[in-house]
Order: sequence, then C-alpha cells, then structure tokens
Amino acid sequence: MLGPVLLSLSLVASLGLRTGASFCLSQQLRAQGEYVLGGLFPLGLAEEASLHHRIRPNGIVCTRLSSLGLFLAMAMKMAVEEINNGSALLPGVHLGYDLYDTCSEPVVTIKPSLMFLAKAGSYRIAAYCNYTKYQPRVLAVIGPHTSELALITGKFFSFFLMPQVSYSASMDRLSDRETFPAFFRTVPSDRTQLEAIVALLQKFRWNWVAALGSNDDYGREGLSIFSGLANAQGICIAHEGLVPLPRIDSQPLGKLPDVLHQVNQSKVEVVVLFASARAVHSLFSYSIYHRLSPKVWVASEAWLTSDLLLSLPNIAQVGTVLGFLQRGTLLPEFSHYVETRLALAADPAFCASLNAEQDQEERVMGPRCPQCDHITLRNLSSWLLQNLSAGQLHHQIFATYAAVHSVAQALHTALRCNASSCAAPGQLQPWQLLKNMYNLSFQARELVLQFNDKGSVEVEYDLKMWVWQSPTPVLLTVGTFNGSLWLQPSQMRWPSKEVPVSQCSRQCEEGQVRRVKGFHSCCYDCIDCKAGSYRQSPDDLTCTPCEQDQWSPGRSTRCFPRRPRFLAWGEPAVLLLLLLLSLVLGLALAALGLFLCHRASPLVRASGGPLACFGLACLSLVCLSVLLFPGQPGPTSCVAQQPLAHLPLTGCLSTLFLQAVEAFAESELPPRWAAWLRGPLHGPWAWLLVLLAVLAEATLCAWYLAASPPRLVTDWQVLPTEALVHCQMHSWASLGLVHVTNAALAFLCFLGTFLVQTRPGCYNRARGLTFAMLVYFITWVLFVPLLANVPVIYQPAVQMGAILFCALGILANFYLPKCYLLLWQPNLNTPEFFLGGSPRATADASSSRGRGALEDTTRSPDLTPPTQGPQPQ
Repeated sequence: MLGPVLLSLSLVASLGLRTGASFCLSQQLRAQGEYVLGGLFPLGLAEEASLHHRIRPNGIVCTRLSSLGLFLAMAMKMAVEEINNGSALLPGVHLGYDLYDTCSEPVVTIKPSLMFLAKAGSYRIAAYCNYTKYQPRVLAVIGPHTSELALITGKFFSFFLMPQVSYSASMDRLSDRETFPAFFRTVPSDRTQLEAIVALLQKFRWNWVAALGSNDDYGREGLSIFSGLANAQGICIAHEGLVPLPRIDSQPLGKLPDVLHQVNQSKVEVVVLFASARAVHSLFSYSIYHRLSPKVWVASEAWLTSDLLLSLPNIAQVGTVLGFLQRGTLLPEFSHYVETRLALAADPAFCASLNAEQDQEERVMGPRCPQCDHITLRNLSSWLLQNLSAGQLHHQIFATYAAVHSVAQALHTALRCNASSCAAPGQLQPWQLLKNMYNLSFQARELVLQFNDKGSVEVEYDLKMWVWQSPTPVLLTVGTFNGSLWLQPSQMRWPSKEVPVSQCSRQCEEGQVRRVKGFHSCCYDCIDCKAGSYRQSPDDLTCTPCEQDQWSPGRSTRCFPRRPRFLAWGEPAVLLLLLLLSLVLGLALAALGLFLCHRASPLVRASGGPLACFGLACLSLVCLSVLLFPGQPGPTSCVAQQPLAHLPLTGCLSTLFLQAVEAFAESELPPRWAAWLRGPLHGPWAWLLVLLAVLAEATLCAWYLAASPPRLVTDWQVLPTEALVHCQMHSWASLGLVHVTNAALAFLCFLGTFLVQTRPGCYNRARGLTFAMLVYFITWVLFVPLLANVPVIYQPAVQMGAILFCALGILANFYLPKCYLLLWQPNLNTPEFFLGGSPRATADASSSRGRGALEDTTRSPDLTPPTQGPQPQ
C-alpha cells in the first residue's frame, strides 16, 4: 500500500510546490448531502502546555498532525463517496459528511459534538421538553477514536438517541446498553481481547506475570478485567501498577519506577501492558534509558501498532512484544484514493475552487484541520514513510469503512430502499434511524458483520509478534484467536531460541500437588501424594483420596480397582493343609474300613463296636468340614463353618466319653456299682447319650447363629491394594460358645481316665483317651493366640490346622494303635486281653457295644498278656 502513496510525492514535485507550500486538505473534510454523517477523528495533537495553562474556555488549536487520524478520515470519505456513487444501498440518496478533529482530548471533542447536535441550519442547541421532533445537523456520528472520548460523547449522544458508531473505542464499559443505548462499534469489546491474552498466557504456561495499565479509564478498566480473568484461570499477578500519562507538571512515571525495578529483579518474565500509546512511550523510554532487563510484553491493541513506539530509538532493547490485532479486510483501492486526495490537495486550481465555497462553520469552529493545510513536503515524506502508517493500519481503516456502511445499511432499511430507489427523502430523526441499528447485520466488502446485543461486532484476532528489522520492527502474524487460540510456533522468534519461562515455582511432577506458600497460589512447594490418594488435576492443592473400593501407589494420578482377596485354594498354606487333610481323612477312612471288617473281634467290641465306627465316621466329617474355609467366602459358608466342624466333633467325643466312663467305673468303682453302670453304657442308652450330646451342641450352635452370627465382611483397609473378603466373628465369647460342649466332654474324658489303674495283663483302655484329650486341649489352647495374632487373611488357615490337628491327635492316640494290633498283632485280639479274661467279662463283652480305650503300640508291663494266654509271635 505504501508504494502507490509515495507516487504522490513525485506528483507534488511536478506541480512545482516549494518545500514550504501548503495543502488544502482541511477543506475536503466536509460535503453536503441529504443526510449528513458527523465524524470525529484524531487529526491533530494538542500542545500539553496549552492544556495545562488553560484558564478560559477558549478554543484550542492542534498544531501537530496525526497521520493515523488523517488516514481514518480518508477512509470515511472514501466509504461515503463509494456509497453515493453506487446503487446497492441508497439509490437516489446522497450522503454528506462533516469531519472534525478531536486532538485526542476531551475538551476539544466537546465542541464538534455540540455542533453535531445543533439544530439543523443553526449553531444552537435549544432546551425542549420533548426532542422527538428535533432535527439535529447530522443523522449519525462516526467515531471517536479512543474509549476515553467515547465515554464522554456516548452519554452525550445517547441523550438525543443519536446513533454513534466508533471504529476503535473498545472499553467494556461501553457495552452497557442502559448508559450507552445509542453507542455501537465495529470492533470487539476489550473483554474479548483480554480473554485472548489470558488464553495466550495459559498456552505458554505463563502463570507468574506483571500487569500494568495506563492511568486512565481505558487502562484501569482493562487492568480490572484482566485481574478477574487471570485469577479465574489460576494466573498470578506478581506486580500490578498504573502508568501515568505524561504531564509536564509532574514526574513522568510517578511510582512506576519502583514497580519496574521489582519486576526487573523478580522471576517475572512476562508483563501484560494494557495502556495507551503515550503512556507506553514514557514507560519504554524509561526502560531503555535505565537498561532494564528485556521482558516479554503482551500488548493491548491501543499501542501494538503505534508508530510513536515503533520509531522509538533502541526499541529492540525492551524485549519481545506480542499482541492481538483484530482482523480486517484490505481495501486495495485505498492507496489510490489517498494518492488522488493528496494530489488534489496540492493542486492550486482545485484549492482555489474550494476557497470559493468557504466553509461557513469556520467562523464558529475555526479551521477543521489547520495542521493539514500547513504540512511541508518534508513532513509529508516523514509520516508517509512510517511503515505502520501504510502497512499495519488496514484493520482500523476497514473498521472505519465498516462503520459508515453500518449506518448506510440502517438508513437503507429506514428509507425502505430497493434495488432502484428509496422512499422520498424527508424528515428522519436520529432516534428513528437508531431503531434499525439494533442487531443490525450489514456487509462490508466480503465480510458480513452484525452488531450483537451490546452493540459490538465479533471478529477474529491475529496474534502479532514484533520482529526486529532495522530501522523499525515488522509485525509478523504468528497465530489467531476466534474463541480459541491457534498458534504457529515455527513462526515465532524468541531471543534465546526457546520460549521464556515465567513461573514462580516449577511445574509439579506427576503425582504431586501444590502447597501454596505466601499470598500467591503460583508460589508453592510440590508435595507427593501418599498411597491411597492421587492428584486429580495439575491445579489441585490437595491429594484426592481414592474411593473405598480403589487403591493407588504413592505419587499416583489415578486410582485402581481393588481385587478381592481371600484364602485361595492355590496358596501354599492351603495346599499343605489339603495334603494334611488327605492324610488324616485317608487314615480315618482306612480305620473305619478296618473296624467294619473286624466288627466282631474282641478289640472292636472292647472299643465300643458300632459306637467306635460312628466315632470314626464323625471324625471323617470333621476332616471334611475344613473344605468350607478356603476359597471366596459367602454368607452360607460363613454361617456353616463352625457348626459343621463342631457337631461331628461332638459326636466323636461323646463316644470317647462313654469309653472313659466305662474305664473309670471298672477301675475306680466297686464291682457292684460298676456292674450297675455297665448296663446304661451299652445299647440304646449309649446312643441316647450320644444323641443328647449332639443336641446340646446343636442348641449352642443355634444360639450362636441367632445371637451373634458371623458376618461376611469386605475389609478395604487391612491390605494396601486388595479388598479382604472374610468371615468376621462377632466376639471371642461367641466363638467359645460353640466349644462349650466339646470342651466339657474332653475335660470329663481326661478327668475320668487320668487316674485309672489298669489290671496287669489287660489292655490299658484309659491311656489312649488321656493322650487324645491332651492333644485336644493343647491344639485349641494354642489356637487362640495364633488366631489373634496372624493376619486376617490367614485366620481360616489357622482354623483348618486346628481342626485337622485335633482330628489327627484323636486318631493317632486312640484309633490307630488298635488298627496296628488288628493288622500286625492279631494274636492279642482275644477276650482275655481286651475284656479282662473272666468268663463273666467274656460274656458281657459279647453284648458290649460301647467299650473301648486307646492303647499304646509299644510294649509295656500293662500290656503284657497273662501267662496262661497266648504269647505274641
């Protein structure tokens, strides 16, 4: 765009202008029309001295030309002339324009605003009760440039409900429809830009930043919105301050040097600078002069493209500059239009024709842009050669162009225009046009724009980076933002070839959470999550406990489901116990089979006959009951374990008890009493006694199951990674309840056989019972501390072992010696040896059904057969 514009310089030279020749640009800022649009542009800059010493409400003359304002004014002129020359929007209707300079100062902006609101054909604003029929000089206003000015004019024009469309004012406060019902803009709100900045900080994980804003409405509001957005996203603002606007009567930066030096000495590498260009100019001048360390500056749109900063000497020393710039459409013919306007402004003949039509308002307003008419060729070359003036302002040029088209589209609707004509021009008040502005959709070149409910348009942003090229930086597009941020990392130029890091503390590793220290959440120590907890998200300050049915190792980021744990069939302890079970059960069944085969022999009859076989069968059931303990427990197995183990044991012990009573009676009682007791101990009475013992044990088991039944419990705490499933007993007292009957029978057996004296030459039926009961007591006494101290997972194995060793003790001390005699000492299997040798005893033995005693397999004097009996072979 710059090249064609520069062609005008040669045209100016060809026209013979001297170095000090003047232009007539000022007179081109006004055009008549059926509907006139007002325009407020920063064409000049006021002298600070004149503003400071202003003591009377006199006029202010802006002597310095602003290249930006002149380009924007040219864009509005071009848009109006394009609409007038076309027939798409307002066929047959001619728009006029009235453009004034604001000097970027409120005191200057008020005067043209009053002129716009003056009654048509006059210079006065009258006070009326009702302004419905009031017809001001202009129908709508385009501008002003800054939010500070828009806050003033916005309320002013909103009182008259005159549509105002700004091309650059972006403060979020202007979105308040109650305060500014007539304000619109062809740029997004600052809130959208600040959301993009926060997204950029998040993308690079810059959570430890400084935030500076200019000490005006624009900077203060932007700083406030940024603080809220940053805090919501976990971004900490280490240092915050306001940059004062330069004034000749005060220090250039006020307290800001203190903030700058704090930033310079801290870990902060990124500074969000939401300020006006003049404030940033003072700030960067101070930084360059004092050689402060370079930073990453995240710029607001207000200063990102400012030629005031781009032309600052040694600007590259400040560091890296990033910022978002709204995307606009290029206007290719704009350069030619500017060339034409400048050429005409340098044509004496054209200027003479304009002088003939002298602007009558100059008597009241003064020259519209006196600095435009007195620039020299050297000054013209200077600001035309600014690379940003011609190459980086297309977005603002397009925004101005679009603002004019928005008003034209509303007027098109209000006048009910079609492809060929509009309704006859007549009195159209601004408030009537305003109704058509709300939620207006309009087209500016190939883009279709629409005002939202807050009067703004939503357009995409380009992320720009300053790339240092002598003499001024070039803005390089490195990303876009349209609600979400998209970057081009390969296009970014970092001084150290790596993305700078701006964090108070390092990122915590996996499985660590932050423990905040101090006042900022971004300054923290990293703490490991312990086993059983995990880090749910990187921003967590505490570890999250796992659910009850889950587990986790230390420094975990997730939990894992717990597997059920119980005494499995394949565990080594269970396999050993199953081998023991096979041994004991095999011996018990073998003994039972041997007893059944020799059921008529004196040995079996002396051991109880059928009762002995019944005891062996019960002992086999005791062994089989241990199969209820391994494997995954269930409610049924938990209830059945103790009763099915102790009921058959009661049946076995009751038969041994009968043997003990008979041995005690024959040894310790008088013969007559012994003979009297022998009857009840045989036949049906013996079976009745066994039944009563079993019923007593069954009653206790029923009471145990009713009062304190074992529960199937899933314990989530005892094992680190598994869920322990086991049968939990109610108490030790409840467990002892099922042992009462068996313990009583064993104690009576032991008590009855401990002091029994066997006659010489006869089988000692009491000794085996004594040792069997000793094994019983030793087993169950040791069972209690073992059960209390082993891990819960192995408690079923302890119970299995106790049952099997108890059964093995009874089998080895009472039944197996008799099996030995049956197999290898058959010569001792005589009535004399087992029944005492007397004819009566022999006769009684033939009907005996309940005798029996354990025997010792070793020879002893008590087992020596009588001299008259057969000798062992």
